[in-house]
Amino acid sequence: MRTATSDPSSLLLSPPPSRQQAAMAARVGLVTCLPLCAQVRGRFLDSLHRHLSSPGTAILKREEPPAGSAEPGLQEKSNNKTFSEVQKERREQAQRSILISCPKKVPEKKLLKHLCQHGEITNHFFFESFGIHAVIEFSKKESIASLQDATFIPRGETEFPIPFKSRFFHLNLKNPSNQTSDGMLVQCSNQSSPLNADLIQTLCNAESVEGQIITLMRTLQITEENIRLRYLSCSLIEDIAAAYFPSCTIKPFGSSVNSFGKLGCDLDMFLDLDDIGKNSATKTAGPFLMEYQVKSVPSERWATQKILAVIGECLDNFGPGCVSVQKILHARCPLVRFSHQASGFQCDLTANNRIAMKSSELLYIYGSLDSRVRALVFSVRCWARQHALTSSIPGAWLTNFSLTIMVIFFLQKRSPPVLPSLDYLKNLADARDKCIIEGNDCTFVSNLDRIKPSENTETLDILLCQFFEYFGNFSFNKNSINIRKGKEQNKPDSSPVYIQNPFEPALNISRNVNESQLERFVHLARESAWILQEDKGRSSKSSSHPWGLAALLQPSVSNKSKAKKPGRGPTGPCLRGK
Repeated sequence: MRTATSDPSSLLLSPPPSRQQAAMAARVGLVTCLPLCAQVRGRFLDSLHRHLSSPGTAILKREEPPAGSAEPGLQEKSNNKTFSEVQKERREQAQRSILISCPKKVPEKKLLKHLCQHGEITNHFFFESFGIHAVIEFSKKESIASLQDATFIPRGETEFPIPFKSRFFHLNLKNPSNQTSDGMLVQCSNQSSPLNADLIQTLCNAESVEGQIITLMRTLQITEENIRLRYLSCSLIEDIAAAYFPSCTIKPFGSSVNSFGKLGCDLDMFLDLDDIGKNSATKTAGPFLMEYQVKSVPSERWATQKILAVIGECLDNFGPGCVSVQKILHARCPLVRFSHQASGFQCDLTANNRIAMKSSELLYIYGSLDSRVRALVFSVRCWARQHALTSSIPGAWLTNFSLTIMVIFFLQKRSPPVLPSLDYLKNLADARDKCIIEGNDCTFVSNLDRIKPSENTETLDILLCQFFEYFGNFSFNKNSINIRKGKEQNKPDSSPVYIQNPFEPALNISRNVNESQLERFVHLARESAWILQEDKGRSSKSSSHPWGLAALLQPSVSNKSKAKKPGRGPTGPCLRGK
């Protein structure tokens, strides 16, 4: 399907290809011939030249990131939006956005001018993942429809394309030699974490341990562009699922949205079918009640498995850029796992996982209450990863979720507390916050402005050292960790570590951790507290070797510290402060 055009920019756009083509040519797909509209062009041309002086600058205007997103640095809460409001705003951004696979040497100004024919562009950026890609956000959804109307399906000589019209396009240059010599080429935003050696060097240049902690968070946290890409990836998968379930939504959860995500973390997706039929049913007069004719299965789990099986097949056969699709339907939480090559994300798609969404919201609230929370979580998670206390492979290790709950619990135990208990947040909730999921009370306040700020003034270096000392001497053999109460409780079973699930009290989120891994954690925590105590007051000017937090990230922390102080066990006072 082609359209006639007199477009002088010589650019072609198109949908992604077969798997074989992707492997051979680093992505081929939808191809679009964009007709030049002089009226639309005239409306934007002046502003276009004004705003294209530097790569990545949005055309006409650049939107501010929604409040509560992963912002650089430490900031106290202001203009707070609820978790639901942020999700809604992000989803609307994604629905107005497209993803384009670009050639290596694409002229940015010409491309943006080309796309402006279809409507105002409010935001854009470029990144690398199996080639150069662009995310373009229009101000209106209608612009995407206009672009799709001007798009054609490519025809291969040896393969037949599946004619699926998505919002994932491929850009071709009609005359590559003429295009690359005229205009500034794109600059890509970073979508990956730094190498460990580079990170340690960066930390060594900080002025203090607290500066190191803040620097680490700024370096590892997911960026504004990465957040947009995650929501767009979910929106593209939602387009596929909507072929079967027109009112469904696919939402990111976990680290992608809870404010603790780092660059490179997996993308967890939740297929939400709850809204189907909610708003369509209206009361009508008369003696009849009309219902949809549907198929029924014996249980909700069975329905979830069937739904995910079908969507998994669709992703595998029709989803542009979706590869290595696995349907893991007999797990405790059935899921479809796949790689979204264009974005570079490893994705897990689940359904009927509403408690996980509430957990994401709870962590978002805790991360938004105090600027020190996120910084401390990033440091502890990075430390654990460097010492193989956590792993991306399932096993007997602690998980990032468990570590985050441990940090929250520790901050609840400070005097005065840095964070309130979950029961306190529940008591602040109003009728709109009431939430019961599968018989579990998941109620807590959603309005951050109703939560009183902490009076605790401890610095991050003190808190990090105290975290290691606290759990290096914690009575894991008899006590459990419970953020709902904000205090230790007797363990209900003999698990080495018992961390109560905030919303399912009968579940231990660390039940997989064995005694050996717990011993390693305790030993490393004690040694790390001692190292921080030894490095108290040290700075980049007074040390030629890794120090402070950088020293904790070295591969053999425990061996080095033992060499300094043979037989040293639990720590001493360790930077105590209130």
